[in-house]
Amino acid sequence: MTGAWWRVIPAVLVPAVSVAAAADVYAVNPEAGNNTFSAVFDAPLGERINAVSSEVACDLTYDAPSLSAGGSCSVPLTSIRVDGDATKTEHFQQWATNKKVEPTNCRFALALQSVKVSAPLKAGEAVPFTASGTFTICGRQRSPSGPEAIRGTVMLFPPGTYGEAQTLRIRAHIDAFDRESYGISPKATAGWLARVQQLAPVVAAKGDIDFSLFARLKP
Repeated sequence: MTGAWWRVIPAVLVPAVSVAAAADVYAVNPEAGNNTFSAVFDAPLGERINAVSSEVACDLTYDAPSLSAGGSCSVPLTSIRVDGDATKTEHFQQWATNKKVEPTNCRFALALQSVKVSAPLKAGEAVPFTASGTFTICGRQRSPSGPEAIRGTVMLFPPGTYGEAQTLRIRAHIDAFDRESYGISPKATAGWLARVQQLAPVVAAKGDIDFSLFARLKP
């Protein structure tokens, strides 16, 4: 009886391990022009500032059985424009780099964790998801450290409905992003200290970030 049991167990367990499916891998093309990052900072007593880029790159995974996902995204600092104004854009680059690194060497990077989709994906239906994400700005992390809460929706486009590859349309939102906790501030930038008090009521410290992305299934 013992011998028969020993011979049967491998026949049952080994196939279950070998057929485990890998998560699907998707990519967001920064050169497509339709993948956007937008950050709006609206000061009650000052300006409403909009920083935008259409050069978002992502590598993402989605595991359908567990309704979970993950991955990372990045945006080059030099691709971000502030109110379409060259002077504001230059000032933002100085605040982001703290004038310690070249803007061309700086990226806004986001690592995604704990991504949970609320239901199986269906063609043409926006399905809510929640996630947490860890930002690094020019290599700097948030202080105090901690993730950002992310919420949004994901919609499935089968092959042939939005290009040849299966595509996910992703809309993601981050509330109350505190730029100063990442050192994106005149306070942290040499040469700006004398202007901090003057700027304080004009530029909001907290804003909302939105991503609008099309992720295509890799072959």
